[in-house]
Amino acid sequence: MRDKTQANSAAPGERLIRAGAVVFFLGALATLVTVAPLFFGAKPFPTYMFGLSMLMAVGFLVAGAGVLRSIAAGRRQAREAAAGASR
Repeated sequence: MRDKTQANSAAPGERLIRAGAVVFFLGALATLVTVAPLFFGAKPFPTYMFGLSMLMAVGFLVAGAGVLRSIAAGRRQAREAAAGASR
């Protein structure tokens, strides 16, 4: 029973996908905040705010790594199931 995945346990890569989504949305919020003064004619934010906008790309990469990890785990599981069925 130990080799079976429990219903409440996270699949491989799921935490990376969730963390990447959170970081992505924080970066999207930072981008909106950074770009807003350009539309309202206000004083632009400091340069580091543009760096915070790069969190969108970081979040996208983290989520992508989670998807790839999930795919690899699924392929590994399918390969093990196929090897077990051929015995």
